[in-house]
Amino acid sequence: MAIVGIILGSDSDLPKVKECFHILDDFNVDFEIIVSSAHRTPEQTKEWVSTAKERGLKIIIAAAGGAAHLPGVVASYTTLPVIGVPIKSDISGGLDSILSILQMPSGIPVGTMPVGKAGGTNAALYAISVLSISDDSLAEKLDEYRKKTGERIKDKNKRLRSAGYKEYIKAIEGKK
Repeated sequence: MAIVGIILGSDSDLPKVKECFHILDDFNVDFEIIVSSAHRTPEQTKEWVSTAKERGLKIIIAAAGGAAHLPGVVASYTTLPVIGVPIKSDISGGLDSILSILQMPSGIPVGTMPVGKAGGTNAALYAISVLSISDDSLAEKLDEYRKKTGERIKDKNKRLRSAGYKEYIKAIEGKK
């Protein structure tokens, strides 16, 4: 049964937050996804959010670009934690989306993630962190994930020291 709900304002947002899906899959966290717009399909959005608790959801990730009011609208229909993921737009590289989500008026909070690849990744990790409060196995998996992340940094430092910064930069630039 899904415990994380993911709502996207447009299907074009799916590839922009795919890391979110991968992280949740890696942690074996069940989730459901819906494409629903705050302004194009407001009744569908309201229905999906209003019934989220009944369906067993514990947290919602809402991704939106441009005006990016979807996370705020979602939060207005539920007391579940809502994590907003701003989607990069052509207008200002996503700053408009970030500010739209970040500047929620007091009383209806939305956690705001960064724009880009890190947004989807961090939204999933933050959801897992919240869920791990009452799930020891998720807490252990999250702890292990963070240790592995730290180990990767240590490995990169070993390679940097052995290769020297000039060769290391060449190797990194060659990956692009």
